[in-house]
Amino acid sequence: MGPLGQYADQTEGYFMFPKLEGDISNKMIFRGKERLVWSLNNYLGLANHPEVRKADADAAARFGMAYPMGARMMSGQSNYHEQLEQELAAFVGREAAYLLNYGYQGMVSVINSMVDRKDVIVYDSEAHACIIDGMRLHFGKRFVYPHNNIENLEIQLRRAKKMTDETGGGILVITEGVYGMSGDLGKLKEIVALKEKYPFRLLVDDAHGFGTMGPTGAGTDEYFGVQKDVDLYFGTFAKSMAGIGGFIAGEKKVIKYLMYNMRSQIFAKSLPMPMVLGALKRLDMIRTQPEHRIKLWNIVNALQSGLKEAGLDIGNTESPVTPVMLNGTVGEATQITYDLRENYNIFCSIVSYPVVPKGIILLRLIPTAVHTLEDVNYTIKAFKEVKEKLDNKIYSEQMAEI
Repeated sequence: MGPLGQYADQTEGYFMFPKLEGDISNKMIFRGKERLVWSLNNYLGLANHPEVRKADADAAARFGMAYPMGARMMSGQSNYHEQLEQELAAFVGREAAYLLNYGYQGMVSVINSMVDRKDVIVYDSEAHACIIDGMRLHFGKRFVYPHNNIENLEIQLRRAKKMTDETGGGILVITEGVYGMSGDLGKLKEIVALKEKYPFRLLVDDAHGFGTMGPTGAGTDEYFGVQKDVDLYFGTFAKSMAGIGGFIAGEKKVIKYLMYNMRSQIFAKSLPMPMVLGALKRLDMIRTQPEHRIKLWNIVNALQSGLKEAGLDIGNTESPVTPVMLNGTVGEATQITYDLRENYNIFCSIVSYPVVPKGIILLRLIPTAVHTLEDVNYTIKAFKEVKEKLDNKIYSEQMAEI
């Protein structure tokens, strides 16, 4: 069953594969009770917004879920697909963009298409699973640098350049804009500065930054002011856009190359029209209704400052992703999960070993524009009490009684 599935009988339905029911919002139903939910990447609160639901419903009524039928290269192209790509490219400051049916699959295929056996990939050690899986398809070399360690990145670039000087290949550096577990940012400015010394293309996975970071929400590279130096910008619709799909944006000739070489798109049915029109609506709201992003950051700032004032460790986050790190065992993590859900009616993601190092419990909060300051204050009080229980060995005593 593997490390995640070996306890399936005991965990399924509660710790694994839990079911949240009701309208997507700050509060939803879990096991028949209303809970305050901090585990949905609905950053801008668009998932259940009336304008979004109407756009989705109108598109489904007009086109159904099948149109256009077939892969885009063969029979699945439409003016709306092209319009969405043009608007996405303009929003993130690129010449062109290409739609992807899924974010995860899209990143895998982008990496697979961009490199061959002569090329070298250099990547951050905390890269998302989709990046890791994409690199597994690469027949050439890949070098990893410790998370955000720019000195070591330069060491790996020297190794990569020496190798590609011999093979005639190129170098692809991959980082994330916002790291989805810790909330810290990729050091885009420092990475871009290395282009003065080393020839490489930079691919940024900005799944958590698109829509949330930067003056207009155009992403983490906009936040750092390095859009022109990021060669390939990847965004997903599954976070701020509260939908399905994604896109890759960059220089027109590179995007054209990907259009004709990404197997996951060439051999896959086109993104259904309701998802395309729904994405156009969401993108328009991100551009023209900054109040959603402003509300998100008001909640983020209140939550993160309040947690720190309460003596809780939230690491180095500079994004909406808010980790709360505690010292404890896997068993204590299960007791905390149960306590939060059953006694405090708080539902959040809780991560323990082997995802994080032994002895660490990470409570991951995702603030959204639909949360309230009352939600924030209640959660800070609850987390402070949970930490006190953990420090006083209450949870370990409960484990001993089981």
